[in-house]
Amino acid sequence: MGIGSWWHWLILLAVVLLLFGGGGKIPKLMRDMGQGITAFKRGLKEDKDKAGETDAAVLEADKSKDKAASS
Repeated sequence: MGIGSWWHWLILLAVVLLLFGGGGKIPKLMRDMGQGITAFKRGLKEDKDKAGETDAAVLEADKSKDKAASS
């Protein structure tokens, strides 16, 4: 539990943020972090939706090829 402990660094970081950033900067920082996480999750969901649409298009193309081949 020397100087390398992560608790010590966390407390030191909090003190430095309060001294140099003021009290108003921390809520703004947390809000920005939350918005970033939300945007990241939204991007993942959109990518998943696009992948599902692409899979559906490929299946439709395969079905039409099968119908054309059997005719």
